[in-house]
Amino acid sequence: MEDVADNATRDREYLLGSAADLSAEQLGLLAALLDRHTTACLEDVGVGLEDVGVGRRCLDLGAGGGSITRWLAERAGTVVAADLDVAHLGEGPGIRVLRHDINDGVPEGGPFDLIHTRLLLLHLARREEILHELAGALAPGGWLVVAEFGGPRQWVLAAPTKADEELFLRVQELAHAEAGRMGVSYTWADEVDGHMGAAGLVNVHSSRLSQTTAGGTIGCLLNRNYILQLGSLLIERTELTAEELARYCDLMLDPRFRALFYDFTITRGQRPGK
Repeated sequence: MEDVADNATRDREYLLGSAADLSAEQLGLLAALLDRHTTACLEDVGVGLEDVGVGRRCLDLGAGGGSITRWLAERAGTVVAADLDVAHLGEGPGIRVLRHDINDGVPEGGPFDLIHTRLLLLHLARREEILHELAGALAPGGWLVVAEFGGPRQWVLAAPTKADEELFLRVQELAHAEAGRMGVSYTWADEVDGHMGAAGLVNVHSSRLSQTTAGGTIGCLLNRNYILQLGSLLIERTELTAEELARYCDLMLDPRFRALFYDFTITRGQRPGK
């Protein structure tokens, strides 16, 4: 039986875990914002091509709402979908759902022809070690695909008032500081490439997406979702007021507001062989 204190430590490590009240909305927004960029990378490494795709063994680590799991299952064969919370995942043809904490090691079912993980390792203290473990779980010729947000790099391009701009930046700064204290790394996205090379992977390649978001569109709705999840914590631990939190949330729905969103970096590397 796992120690209760150990479980509590792991729960704190996942600051925005999928068991949060706003999790379904969060996962849906992430899928809408990022899936097309993720699947483009997966297609680049051969997933979905008839001669190399079907029959692959895949691991979708931190599978969240399962949108990438389902995409893989339709094109690549067997997929292990692993997450701490599997409430938003469902079994299906070629899909095996597994409740699993990567801190306990790589899930069974390998070696894998493809391992995909998105917005997970940046939360984990053992991220570097885990990346090396994932690289070691690849079959010869297999690919590791790691996608992460980088930041904080958000700039306000337009806001209804100067006070709104200052409020946005202040709330973001407070949230990022709290996340940093909880162990989230905002430099990890830039470090993955080097760690893949150090793990012995070849054909390492990174791509970065930077885009704007306006009030009421996906990026701002995701900002709003994140801050609502952190809201009580921010009010408790900082000088942020409930009124300021409410104004921030309203601002994220206001089309007069525009800002650059977090950079999204996808890095892939291949195990030699085959």
